[in-house]
Amino acid sequence: MPMNEPATPAERYAAAKLISADAGTEFGAFKQGFDFGLDPFQIEACRALAAGRGVLVAAPTGAGKTIVGEFAVHLALAQGNKAFYTTPIKALSNQKYQELAHKYGAKNVGLLTGDTSINSEAPVVVMTTEVLRNMLYADSDTLSGLAFVIMDEVHYLADRFRGAVWEEVIIHLPAEVAVVSLSATVSNAEEFGAWLGTVRGDTAVVVSEHRPVPLWQHVMVQRDIVDLFATNKSFDEIAAELGPGTDATGRFKVNPELLKLARSESGRPHRGSYGSRPGRRDRRDGRYGGQGASAFASDGGMVKRASRPQVIRALDSRELLPAITFIFSRAACDAAVQQCAAAGLWLTTPAERAEIADRVDSACAELPDSDREVLGYWAWRDGLLRGLAAHHAGMLPSFKEVVESLFADGLVRAVFATETLALGINMPARTVVLEKLEKFNGEAHVGITAGEYTQLTGRAGRRGIDVEGHAVVLWQPGTDPTAVAGLASRRSYPLNSSFRPTYNMSINLVAQFGRRRTREILESSFAQFQADRSVVDLARQVRRREESLAGYEKAMACHLGDFNEYAKLRRELSDHESGASRAKAKQRRARVAESLATLRPGDVIMVPAGPNPGPAVVLEADPQAREPRPGILTANKELRRLGIHELEGPALPLARVRIGKGFNPKLPKDRRNLAQQLLDAVAGGGTLPPDRTASFSRQPSAHADDEAIDTLRRALRAHPCHGCPDREEHARWAERWWKLRRETDGLVRAINQRTNTIAKTFDRVTELLAAYGFVERDDAGELRPSADGQRLRRVYGEKDLLIALALRDGAFADLDAAELAAFATTVVFTAKRDDGGARPRMPSISLETSVESVVRLWSVLEDAEETHRLPLTAEPELGLVWPMYKWARARSLQDALKGTDMAAGDFVRWTKQVVDLLDQLAKVPGMERGFSRLCIEAIQRIRRGVVAYTTVVD
Repeated sequence: MPMNEPATPAERYAAAKLISADAGTEFGAFKQGFDFGLDPFQIEACRALAAGRGVLVAAPTGAGKTIVGEFAVHLALAQGNKAFYTTPIKALSNQKYQELAHKYGAKNVGLLTGDTSINSEAPVVVMTTEVLRNMLYADSDTLSGLAFVIMDEVHYLADRFRGAVWEEVIIHLPAEVAVVSLSATVSNAEEFGAWLGTVRGDTAVVVSEHRPVPLWQHVMVQRDIVDLFATNKSFDEIAAELGPGTDATGRFKVNPELLKLARSESGRPHRGSYGSRPGRRDRRDGRYGGQGASAFASDGGMVKRASRPQVIRALDSRELLPAITFIFSRAACDAAVQQCAAAGLWLTTPAERAEIADRVDSACAELPDSDREVLGYWAWRDGLLRGLAAHHAGMLPSFKEVVESLFADGLVRAVFATETLALGINMPARTVVLEKLEKFNGEAHVGITAGEYTQLTGRAGRRGIDVEGHAVVLWQPGTDPTAVAGLASRRSYPLNSSFRPTYNMSINLVAQFGRRRTREILESSFAQFQADRSVVDLARQVRRREESLAGYEKAMACHLGDFNEYAKLRRELSDHESGASRAKAKQRRARVAESLATLRPGDVIMVPAGPNPGPAVVLEADPQAREPRPGILTANKELRRLGIHELEGPALPLARVRIGKGFNPKLPKDRRNLAQQLLDAVAGGGTLPPDRTASFSRQPSAHADDEAIDTLRRALRAHPCHGCPDREEHARWAERWWKLRRETDGLVRAINQRTNTIAKTFDRVTELLAAYGFVERDDAGELRPSADGQRLRRVYGEKDLLIALALRDGAFADLDAAELAAFATTVVFTAKRDDGGARPRMPSISLETSVESVVRLWSVLEDAEETHRLPLTAEPELGLVWPMYKWARARSLQDALKGTDMAAGDFVRWTKQVVDLLDQLAKVPGMERGFSRLCIEAIQRIRRGVVAYTTVVD
């Protein structure tokens, strides 16, 4: 979409002057390749790049940040240099490779993604960020002539699992390489840019809040789409007025009809959810207003969420397709396609169906017939013919690529996707639908963040096609429109580093720079930069508090003596008295708990407090619990459990009654009869129980505490300040002094903890590596990698040290190619959930031996990591051993996955990671002869069929 034309003669003159300034430059030549004008932020960033500066561009999804990256590619080619384009995921690397190869020619563009290598010495190479990190540590010849590195989705450095790789690359790239960092909009872009300036040199920070296609927020109430905000301006327009990083929540008024609906639902029992997003009544014709939310609230009932077919039909009738519906479940994405198909939905014409069929059949022509059933090929193809598709990590990569291609061309109009689609894949839609605003994070269901919401809804609105984009959240019982509005309008989410030294990183840095220089390098990380900035603020707070403390000391000064000393005595006395009180309460609680544990069915006790105080009979004992809660029946026939908090002292049985074997507490008659027995026993007709008080813990003598308290009281009375007429006034100032002193000391501790935190972690890592013999001191006393350490340098992954230990221990020896591939899964695969079952039997004795070895090594390593206060290495996983072994033995995909719940796409993804590890192991130095060939043979055995089929080819 072309940018707005200058409105005044002065603006037109300024614009013409800038255009003439670009004439004859590389930027001018680059601009001529587009049939639309560039946006101001793109022009600013490109000019900074042309001037030799690094660039950080922070802009919304779909704003066109990649144009700046493409200009870096243009400059590299024009200057005869190289440019590397890095991405966080292989799918995005594949997509970007195809785009650049189409634009600049296949001979000029290469691809490197761990398991794929195409034209790696080309002047422009697209790669995952990990590949570039590995190149830097290996000092690869491919780095020769590198002038530009484009880091797409650089905000990914906040990822707690992989984010550190981005910082490693930024820190270790040669100084002459210009870095182009492309980020989503974050609230601390200036801070990130300042750090880039310290480690990369002059860096321009270009921030844009402007979305080229305005985004409107909607809520779908049953089958109608209504407004979230009662305003005629989109969020983007208001955010642009407020400026970058401003929280615009207060500038939006929530649609009163939605608030009325929420109030009508309140008070009714329901399973609440975080909330949904409303929709805007169209400013021109009320197209999205529907009958209004209040129509659903008239009877005070609960409004059910619209079904998936209803949602798609509603969007289709309002011309809001194509749409991406985000569902945080792979199975639910597949089910959504099936539900829409079962409902008879067809979003395509016969001509479009014919084209889809041709393209699908052509793309999958080489897919083995034997694998089509297990891949769900026919159901997937039927959905595509209808214009419907799922998109998630469990799908075959080539299936996802077909979906992306058909969706981009408008042939697929409704995609049901997990959040992974939002990670940079160029797949915009007119509308984005969010079924829920909560997701499972592996441990619990949590609400999505403002940053996640923006990332997801950023897919709405296709530049050059749509006038506006639409975000729709489905209303369901428990929706809070105010919470939804706050989430939708918030733009204050910072980029925080997840950097920490790993074993591989540490040993590579020690090998290249030595320990002292490595500590300096690590202290230049963004993590330490942020910690240092926070330390500056903490230090400022400490200085202010120290000034206040000095004032408090003056205020509490006493002419009779040292009031600070007197105040200390008062505090010690207070602490002793509080401690004695707590000890007595703890003893009382322990005696009550012991008494409850000794109660037996039939015991009659008196309950002094609680809902129904009075006599009760014990029905169920609870002797094993840490806090016993025996079941009782009260005199008014209530069944409940008795808690410690209801008793002031030990529960001593007053009498006993006999509870018949046929007693059923669920029967009113039985409860009534037993309650009468209880009352009779209390009146004196019951059997007296044996005395159990002898078994209770006796409270230890409080003589020592009392003596200390008496001593302090005497010292207090004898102190000169005790007789001061202003004593209590001084004491109030002293109390303030002590409280502020405690807070200040806490801040000082925080400063000490944050100072050199990364370097301190590195020290602990090297201590552990030294204990294992991976680093040793040379003749000059400097730390250097040992022979085992040299092998660790070439192993990249979350279990890098465990793999190196297994290599040294011979766990990879005595295996054939199929066994080697299967064993490699134990240090690569991560199960989605803990199956909690027994360890499976291994396919061979050799594999069994190797697995026992690596599990033993891991157990010892975990203990060492705990001792050195380091993050724990995950336990080896055995869930992929059998499928990989069968696959390496040339079994069919169906046979390989038989007996597992693993999706074919997941199997392909994990197999590629195994290929990546085996490729690393083939290059590890100092291994026995034949090991490298065995690794290559194992790769050849598993890189076949659907695994080889899904690899990008030139």
